[in-house]
Amino acid sequence: MIRYALVCEHGHEFEGWFGASADYDDQTARGLVECPVCATKAVRKQIMAPAVAGTKRNTPEGSPQMRAMMMEAMSRVRAHVEENFDYVGDAFAAEARAIHEGRSEDRGIYGEASPAEVKKLAEDGVPVAPLPPAAPKKSQVN
Repeated sequence: MIRYALVCEHGHEFEGWFGASADYDDQTARGLVECPVCATKAVRKQIMAPAVAGTKRNTPEGSPQMRAMMMEAMSRVRAHVEENFDYVGDAFAAEARAIHEGRSEDRGIYGEASPAEVKKLAEDGVPVAPLPPAAPKKSQVN
């Protein structure tokens, strides 16, 4: 197994594990590697130091309990948004801009937007944030 530090075009950093170096190239070429935060497929490897065996014990960045707690917190955030905000679908960028400019009722919304639309909203000072991804179904987890 090989671990790569990855970053998407929006600066979201994450890691990916692959069976071999060629697997990363193959999966990227087929559009299978995407950012877990914003789902863009424009992902590249970051420079990282190789893992070198030493006398100090390497511990993962957080225990399984910590990871489970973070996943639960993200699930609660997503559920809160889905229960209390208005879903506007593909009209998200236009509606967010209208709310920001005072042309539409001030309320919480969520929906879909392309990476280019999100970038333009952020550049124009419209407050936007990615919704945490839905937890994978147990049938989709290795």
